[in-house]
Amino acid sequence: MLRTATCGELRADHVGQTVTLCGWADKYRDHGGVVFVDLRDRYGITQIAFRMEESSETQKLAASVRHEDVIQVTGEVVSRGDENKNPKLATGDIEVRTSELKILNRSLTPPFEPRGEHLANEELRLQYRFIDLRRPALQEMMKVRHQLTTSVRNYFDELGFLDIETPILGRSSPEGARDYLVPSRVHEASFYALPQSPQLFKQILMVAGYDRYYQIARCFRDEDLRADRQPEFTQIDIEMSFVDLEDILSTVDGLLARMVKDVRGTELKTPLPRYTHAEVMERYGTDKPDLRFGMELTDISDLVAESGFGVFKNTVESGGKVRGLCVKGAADKYSRRILDNDMKKIVGEYGAKGLAYFKVVGSGLESSIAKFFNEDEQKAIVERMRGEDGDLLVYVADKYEVTCAALAALRNHIAKDLELYDPKELNCAWVVEFPLVTRNEEEDRWDAEHHPFCAVHPDDLEYFESDPSKIRALSYDLVCNGYEAASGSIRIHDPAVQQKIFDLLNIEAEEAERRFGFLLQALRYGAPPHGGIALGLDRWVMMFMGTDNIRDVIAFPKTQKASDLMMGAPSAVDDHQLRDLHIKVDLPE
Repeated sequence: MLRTATCGELRADHVGQTVTLCGWADKYRDHGGVVFVDLRDRYGITQIAFRMEESSETQKLAASVRHEDVIQVTGEVVSRGDENKNPKLATGDIEVRTSELKILNRSLTPPFEPRGEHLANEELRLQYRFIDLRRPALQEMMKVRHQLTTSVRNYFDELGFLDIETPILGRSSPEGARDYLVPSRVHEASFYALPQSPQLFKQILMVAGYDRYYQIARCFRDEDLRADRQPEFTQIDIEMSFVDLEDILSTVDGLLARMVKDVRGTELKTPLPRYTHAEVMERYGTDKPDLRFGMELTDISDLVAESGFGVFKNTVESGGKVRGLCVKGAADKYSRRILDNDMKKIVGEYGAKGLAYFKVVGSGLESSIAKFFNEDEQKAIVERMRGEDGDLLVYVADKYEVTCAALAALRNHIAKDLELYDPKELNCAWVVEFPLVTRNEEEDRWDAEHHPFCAVHPDDLEYFESDPSKIRALSYDLVCNGYEAASGSIRIHDPAVQQKIFDLLNIEAEEAERRFGFLLQALRYGAPPHGGIALGLDRWVMMFMGTDNIRDVIAFPKTQKASDLMMGAPSAVDDHQLRDLHIKVDLPE
């Protein structure tokens, strides 16, 4: 080994020992006769002292050390004394007085300093990711990611699960997001697809009798990116046989409790709360509500149906809803300009035509539209909203679906703006009883809410013929801090029921066989009742670390345009590679 200790290891009880350290020169300071270098590795920082009056070759070499040079030092651990201790460092009681120095590698002047006071722009950091990854904040992200995956593996190993890898090169199944395609050299004009998830393979493993499966699985989706989404991502994939919904939920409750215990050293109260899909849509407007704060949606449609305000009255008459939020103590925190412009723009992105608002003054309302509501209506609105003097009430009047989406987005925006929650708090709950299908009005058909393999709630079989919108699936999502942190379902194990679902989705038997034939074939050979779930590992690291940028928790992420700035991917390839794959690139002029 080139070192006897790490840069975060030495303490006062090491004083007098001779040690060898290796690392990167983090800071260089010349104090006139003594040169100090802060030596950094992923474990911490140790101050190295070079006394120049000794005039040795070592001290002369020390004068040439600069930022990010890789060096090796040997010397004696000495106390810094009470007056020179650095309480901000774990090694702040000591320094190493150097007797030997080796420059292992010189560094060019870095485009930014890993521990600089100001964070470089993200594009530059992604281009020089090998330097960015030296930042202590990112190294802590990678450490927590490792702790989480270790916790997951230990938990499932103790429960008798098998870690089984599934293929990366598979068959294209064009539902959901777009596939990433890989051309085959051997099979001309044919393509593999990278897996969007191991869904079909893990079901086949259950048919094959493997009973309890898990995998830290790499998945790929060619879709538009955002702060919490990447083209390649990692999920904790789980499948179990001879189980019902309660078994799945309790197993994942235990997993989360174990993760929190292993990483944070705290207890997570289980079982986690459960809400129906209909309930969260009514109370929060979204199926992935952030429960770290209150501010629930409230319906006042019945109170304003006969009011003098035409927008509200006409909306109710046409079958729409008037729903709103009570923002406690915020009447003076948002100007009319912000409400009429910024917040109106937010709800407008979700189809809302406008935003109405009031300030609560005593038991009444104050705004430019308050005159359209009589005293009794105003009092009723304040009472329904549980408003108090100084509160801000905001409303969207539109179709139910529009009020849900618009107010859910506005609720999240206000909570972040007013700092109504701790970003590192974990608040998780289950959402169950999702609808099996949703109506695609544009194409006049039913689409699967999750995927076409979800089992049906046994109480809803009668609705297949009368009203499919009422059919509930035995599916469930785990929501945490406003994210969909996991999603799963009890699967269909009867091929006849599976075909009934395909019929509802207008997937004819021949088409079903073409797209999912190997799964349907497996179901005909003794498939057990089974179910599973997948947790997004990247999002869990995000939530544990209190960040909202998924690129922070992935060692080598892509940009929002799915580019790798460090490697220069994607890139053009040589003509002979295209010829081997029987591909011709024909770009428009």
